[in-house]
Amino acid sequence: MGKRTLQRRRGKGGIQFRAPSKGRFARVGYPFTGPGQTLYGRVVNILHERGREYPLAQVAFEGNRRRYFLPATLGTKVGSTLVIGPDAPVGPGNILPLSRIPEGTTICNIERHAGDGGRLVRNSGASAILFANNPQGSVIKLPSGKTAVLPNDCRATIGIVSGAGRTEKPFLRAGPRYHLMKAKGKIYPRMRGIAMAVVYHPFGGGRHQHPGKSTSTSRNAPPGRKVGHIAPRKTGRKRLARAPIASASEKQ
Repeated sequence: MGKRTLQRRRGKGGIQFRAPSKGRFARVGYPFTGPGQTLYGRVVNILHERGREYPLAQVAFEGNRRRYFLPATLGTKVGSTLVIGPDAPVGPGNILPLSRIPEGTTICNIERHAGDGGRLVRNSGASAILFANNPQGSVIKLPSGKTAVLPNDCRATIGIVSGAGRTEKPFLRAGPRYHLMKAKGKIYPRMRGIAMAVVYHPFGGGRHQHPGKSTSTSRNAPPGRKVGHIAPRKTGRKRLARAPIASASEKQ
């Protein structure tokens, strides 16, 4: 009997598949502000947190209350002043509701729902564009090119996420890649199923590296067989329908 497949092992949720909590800071996000309230903060430190691909900004508010912000925008440095609220000026690093941001402004760390602390456009070097402010909602163009309509009271940060160009430097060795994946709770390296022996994976074995069976798997398949495309709607390239060939009588 062979070993269990990777999917089956991950389904158990062991400690080796979880992102480690060591090296993490406190909960990050926008602070709660009342209606019409404006907060002034000062950046006291810029830190790196394990598992994140962008730096964090530690901001001190009145009464020396400190909070971690993610992500730090391009140009943010220690000593910079950040303003949060509807009356904040439109400047890099400031946080305003979408209804108070001019159209065409570059923004990041956008809230999906008001008060959630920021959920969209947080990767290093990422930014979105505020297209339009309508009574029905604000139109945002995401980095993927898609548009989204969000409530006008959702907050966003002015500017671009710092850390751009991080992916331009290649991994020259497998060790740094392994530690990066480990910090994220991912397994590296991963073996292909067709490269395994037949006792280790349903797609293994054979004279050549090929699955040997359909890669589409039922949703109700047993754990040892539930590999490949799980209950796919469709697989392969979408082909155009050919026009029917006219018969000889129709041509005449």
